This record gives sequence, C-alpha cells and structure tokens, in this order.
Amino acid sequence: MIGIFGGTFDPVHFGHLRPAVEVREALQLDCLRLVPCGVPAHRAPPLASPEQRLAMLRAAVQGVRGLRVDSREIARRGPCYSVETLESLREAHPHAALVLVIGMDAFATLDSWHRWRELPGLAHLVVAHRPGWRDEGLFRHRHLGPLLRDAWCEDVAALRETRAGRIFFQPVTQLDISSTRIRALLAAGKDVSFLLPARVIEVIQQQRIYT
Repeated sequence: MIGIFGGTFDPVHFGHLRPAVEVREALQLDCLRLVPCGVPAHRAPPLASPEQRLAMLRAAVQGVRGLRVDSREIARRGPCYSVETLESLREAHPHAALVLVIGMDAFATLDSWHRWRELPGLAHLVVAHRPGWRDEGLFRHRHLGPLLRDAWCEDVAALRETRAGRIFFQPVTQLDISSTRIRALLAAGKDVSFLLPARVIEVIQQQRIYT
C-alpha cells in the first residue's frame, strides 16, 4: 500500500513527522509519500518557496525508513487539489492500494473539498486522530454520515483487499506544534530546537528562510 500525506510543510516539523511514522507503521505501508502543496487552493501561499520546502522535507526524512518526498504538486501549475494528485498517482500505480492520510479536522470538512465525492473511488481514506477520540456527530453528518456507514472499516487487513473505497480511523500521537508558531519564533530570532529536526533547522539557517 502507498500512503499519501499532503500539506504546505512551511516548515515541516515533528507534529507532521511523528504521526506520519506512526501511520506508516500501523498500516504497514510500503511507503508514505509526503506531498508538499504547490499553490494551496483555500489558504494563503506558503512563505517559503517550493524549492525551500522541498529541501526542508528531504532533510527531514533523510534516513527515515518508509517516508519519501513526492514533488508532483510542486510541479503542477495552478491550485492543487487532492483529487488531482490521487488521479496522478492512480495512473502511475493502477493496481496498488492507495491511502490518503488526513487529520480529523480536515475529514470533518471533507464535503467542502474539490470533487470530494470522487476521493473514495481513488484511495482509501485514513483519518488520523488523537487517542481517545469518540464520534463527534460525524455519523449523523448530512454528507459524511452516509459515506461513513458505507465505507467504515475497522481492520487494517481489509485495506489491502481493495485498491480504494474504505475509511479507517487511526489514533496517533498529536504534538501541539504549529508551523505558524515556528515561523514567529524564527522571525524573532528565538531557538526552535526540539520542535523540528536539526537537519531542517540547518536548511532554514543556511538559506535564511523566515528571517
């Protein structure tokens, strides 16, 4: 199975990386691709350039088994949409099980995504959530409720049985770290040690990103 985990990664930090490692191990993914967004469709552009974010991501995953950087959205012109990224991956891997990893907040607004109804046909959806989370009305949601009732899956092995179409909830360690806070600290000349990998800090310092 191939996992896909997107974001702006501006910059990437342990709040991204620890859940990524846990999901890859829990689902026994062949690899988990970290896909930095080129031009976000629904938020302000990242402060770091695409090339800088790629450099930080590559530094972050260096030596980490099963994590890879995928630059296909950076290469795309115009706004980036997950459905188009999955279409591209499906074309490249027609027989593989694909797994789109998203957070609980993102899943709760899935029905606002571009062509969201097509996503389950392209990949399994794995929703990463805090330990101890309980259903907060999602099964009663006008759009997500029927989707959950049809696609809910509680067995990791079931994800391998088909290429797409299942929804699986995976608890992960959620660290209270934000890229916004890291950028503010860097702009103020503060120490950001232990918030993100040392190799990423080196890239930031060498390229004078955020300062």
